[in-house]
Amino acid sequence: MAFQRLDSLDSVPASLRGAYVAIGNFDGVHRGHQTVLATLLERARAAGVPALMLTFEPHPRDVFAPAPFMFRLTDGTAKARLAEAFGLDAAAILHFDRAFSQIEAEDFVQRFLVEALGVTGVIVGADFHFGRQRRGTPNFLKAAGEAQGFAVETLDLMDEGDEPISSSRIRAALSEGAVTAANRLLGYHWFFTGCVIKGDQRGRELGYPTANTMTPTGFHLAQGVYAVRARLGERLFDGVAAYGKPMFDNQRPPFETHLFDFDEDIYGHTIEVALVAHIRGQEVFSGLDALIAAMDRDSRKAREALAAARPLTELDAQLGFFG
Repeated sequence: MAFQRLDSLDSVPASLRGAYVAIGNFDGVHRGHQTVLATLLERARAAGVPALMLTFEPHPRDVFAPAPFMFRLTDGTAKARLAEAFGLDAAAILHFDRAFSQIEAEDFVQRFLVEALGVTGVIVGADFHFGRQRRGTPNFLKAAGEAQGFAVETLDLMDEGDEPISSSRIRAALSEGAVTAANRLLGYHWFFTGCVIKGDQRGRELGYPTANTMTPTGFHLAQGVYAVRARLGERLFDGVAAYGKPMFDNQRPPFETHLFDFDEDIYGHTIEVALVAHIRGQEVFSGLDALIAAMDRDSRKAREALAAARPLTELDAQLGFFG
């Protein structure tokens, strides 16, 4: 079955009815989430039914905040990419807003799980809540499953060290430039997608033309220099990227990626960028000559890091940043 992405459950294909479903926000689809998805696949394959991720966009915390603020690890498109790479059959990404938050827990179960999907079973994390005033707890869901005839399983997320793997830990790591630690918790090299825009052309003047992408509100990656692997269509490129402009205007800077051995006009194209290594933090240099010398050093270090890079997991390999 080809992977399917659903943006609503108003008209679910017959091929997905009866699915085993994992429900959650899944921001990051990290190794903790992957324990849920692995169980989902196991249960779905044993029952001979599709495996489907049911998730929500935007994140509920952003909906209830005065303005979006969260450092999102994965938007809906990235979550769907990860679900497909993991081997799921589908991802349903429902629009979350204040009206959606007012759906009663009983109605959520009846409308989405029973009528729309006709689920065989449901898997959630131990901290999962849903419905108005978060009345839908795992115990509520288990009781509903017993009444409606579908299985319900609650799982604890994976621990590493003395605390669970969580999206907040990964956000904190990325905000500190700890790319290796973040990627380890994710189980893949963290990536994001953007549209290439025109910048101020300073990189080209310095001998390092860049593909610039605007960063979303709440993008709290540590400013600095990174070794990256980028995908442009079906092509992969190594590169070195800078985030932040301490010597120029540093107000909401774009993410600037210099692709090695590349010289094409790609304005308006979509690019995916995966972080492989953190090269250094942001620095202010005495002049342009010192800045260019640092960029030369950064490029050498990035090439070395990229030459040694390997997929962290099978999921990482399936994402395709390593050929």
